[in-house]
Amino acid sequence: MAYGWASPILSYVFSFLGSLLALMLAIRARELSGRARVRPLLLSALVLGSTGIWLMHFVAMIGFDVPLLALRFDVVRTVFSLVLAVAVVAFGLLVVGLGRPTIPRILVGGVVTGLGVAGMHYAGMSAINMGGVITYDRELVVASVLIAVVAATVALFLAMVVRSASATVAAALAMALAVSSMHYTGMAAVRVTPLESVRNLPGVSPVTMLVPIAALGCLLLVGLFYSMAGVSVNAESDLRRSALPLRQPPPSEPPPAATGRRSARRSGSLASPTASAFTPGGPRRPAPGQSIPPRLTAGGPG
Repeated sequence: MAYGWASPILSYVFSFLGSLLALMLAIRARELSGRARVRPLLLSALVLGSTGIWLMHFVAMIGFDVPLLALRFDVVRTVFSLVLAVAVVAFGLLVVGLGRPTIPRILVGGVVTGLGVAGMHYAGMSAINMGGVITYDRELVVASVLIAVVAATVALFLAMVVRSASATVAAALAMALAVSSMHYTGMAAVRVTPLESVRNLPGVSPVTMLVPIAALGCLLLVGLFYSMAGVSVNAESDLRRSALPLRQPPPSEPPPAATGRRSARRSGSLASPTASAFTPGGPRRPAPGQSIPPRLTAGGPG
């Protein structure tokens, strides 16, 4: 390794941060329904494919070194490996996330995504130009592909089931570990046979690769910052809504039952005995030609 343990550690950190942001976006997608899920799922695929997988791969590749041999990266194949990583992750997330996350959906999405991730790794390896011929140990290649399939299946499953903050962090740690394991298993399969003389290797130097790596790393940190800020704001608003007291009627407006009793008392105190003999609204006017009965008092007729 050209830079010791710095390259593996930094690549794992990038993979963890990318997996964490991708899981947060997948959780947000589950809160929506229908076509509204497409946008956060595609953003999750973009983050996981570009930073959680591709960025991890090429940060680790910066530390790849063969003594006495120059190393260059083919730009077109490098970009193709990035597009492939994002595309296969998007396929897997859309297959699982747009419908009900059943076991057959997760298995299909996991297998296709895992094969795509392994294809991304070896496409990235094919972008290396050096003064030697690269061959691979077949058994280790098969093992790396199996690890990629299992890792992708577990990643899709976790993206659909995790909810709490602690579970999300644990899932991101596991996803980063699986991606790193796949990468270093594939690198262990590499065999290099030096050539006698090589001049003017095409491609860019590993140091030049630090430019897109730094750009993606900055975008990843900004995305994490805004996602965490959005989560904290939503949690605070939910807490405020839960703490609001129940709405009470204004003091000036008595409850309906009390209003009914009070009106009944008021009408009873103002109504006369004569009025009670007629309609509840008070005494009726006599019809034409109808006599009015005399009012009776306690002492008899006046």
